[in-house]
Amino acid sequence: MDGPGSVVGFGPRIIAFIVDGVLANLLVGLLYVVGVSAAADIRGLAVFGAFLLEEFVLISVAGQTIGMRLAGIRVIRARDGERQGWVWILARTLLLALLVPAFIWDRDLRGTHDRAAGTVVVRDAVVPSKA
Repeated sequence: MDGPGSVVGFGPRIIAFIVDGVLANLLVGLLYVVGVSAAADIRGLAVFGAFLLEEFVLISVAGQTIGMRLAGIRVIRARDGERQGWVWILARTLLLALLVPAFIWDRDLRGTHDRAAGTVVVRDAVVPSKA
């Protein structure tokens, strides 16, 4: 099955990651536009922090980041398909910050961070707009 609600592989996740990474970089870059500057290593940490903040806030509120939306995927609670609570999304985000959990997969294509948070990344059901 490859329709809405099916577990997704690496392709859409990589697309979402790249889009979200670029957006985090642009957000931090806005600080430079207004005259805030920092050393390169601090900028890197700021981009990483912006990426994690984007992950936490947008998945908690909408079930997906902007990159996930563009890639047609979302994060749901594994047991019932509903949006997971913010505490579990925070745990998922903190584990994602360790980087390793995202690269350790089980046979269901769930990373360690998703298994610990009780979540799964699935294809998003696109609702046709009514014109």
